[in-house]
Amino acid sequence: QVQLVESGGGLALAGGSLSLSCSASGDIFSANTMGWYRLAPGKQRELVATIFAETEANYGDAVRGRFTISRARGPTVHLQMNRLKPEDTGLYVCAYIAGTKEYWGQGTRVTVPS
Repeated sequence: QVQLVESGGGLALAGGSLSLSCSASGDIFSANTMGWYRLAPGKQRELVATIFAETEANYGDAVRGRFTISRARGPTVHLQMNRLKPEDTGLYVCAYIAGTKEYWGQGTRVTVPS
């Protein structure tokens, strides 16, 4: 089992910034992918950003160039979100993926009023 603890998020004005963090604990495999997906009303789950190892980052088209994912010591990832837009509003859920195993956090809310 893997437990995920998310932090960050909240409310920001359009054009502003927020950051998210997610730490994994438990049965951690060194080769893992961690990152964020988001859920919004009326939309399908959307990739925000994931990172494998230290540098192999993958971004959703909607956030590329504005968001940056990084990996800290241990199984922790950070997401820096800049130039936020109202359409970035949603529930951001941390994911941990290793082989065929997937674990998901509870989610943290990001709100950018229009």
